[in-house]
Amino acid sequence: MASAAEQALRRMEAAGRGITGPRLRLWLICAALLAFYAASWRLAGIDPHKLAVGLPKLGRWLATAWPPDLHELPLFALRTAETVAMAAIGTTLAVLLALPMAILASRPLTPWPRLYHPARWFLNALRGIDSFVFALLFVAAVGLGPFAGVLGIALHTWGSAAKQFADHLENANLGPLEAVRTTGAGRLAAIRYALVPDVAPVMLSTALFWWEFNVRASTVLGVVGAGGIGQELKNSMDLLDFPRLVTIIAVILVVVTALDQFSGWLRRRLA
Repeated sequence: MASAAEQALRRMEAAGRGITGPRLRLWLICAALLAFYAASWRLAGIDPHKLAVGLPKLGRWLATAWPPDLHELPLFALRTAETVAMAAIGTTLAVLLALPMAILASRPLTPWPRLYHPARWFLNALRGIDSFVFALLFVAAVGLGPFAGVLGIALHTWGSAAKQFADHLENANLGPLEAVRTTGAGRLAAIRYALVPDVAPVMLSTALFWWEFNVRASTVLGVVGAGGIGQELKNSMDLLDFPRLVTIIAVILVVVTALDQFSGWLRRRLA
């Protein structure tokens, strides 16, 4: 019996003779990929010459950013607190809305199977629209300020968190749930006592991930007038005030790093 290496060599020799079906498919796939990236390069407007010209200009601007401007640190701290608060409230609202929606969008748990696909489509629509776009719409609806940012974060995170929660529920062990149902317990009672304790740690970990993610995402919502540190960031960019800009970026990095560490510690405790 020929060894696996000999069989592989024979297959390679056979493939080297003429144009075979697998080789033709490989060439077609490579040609399609090359065409895709060539079109993407053109559509994205990639221009290495512009980069070569712009980098020295950026370097000169950054050279003017030292020393950082520390006179407005109290204001930056307040705006950063707004950003963290926006993320916290928006994520909490999203998680509270996501829990019942996840049951509706979970195939084995939904009490109304006909609503399974519409629920999934609704969540996909929320996930497909970024919190930045939602915040822009709500600025027009409720005015400038952090409230618009909270609503934008909540809607986008609602769709994303509920979809992940539903996936966790579909992949969970439903044996204990069915056992409790056989005792005559209702659907909601069985989910509460037999399923929730098993999936609660992973759901809490997912909620912490989205809070951490939303703190980072919220730093740019001020660009559309949704408050937070992003508003000061935009003002500094508009004025080309690079010492102030570097200070804001440093504050953001410190806060995001601290929250990342705290969130990671909590997730390890929940694991």
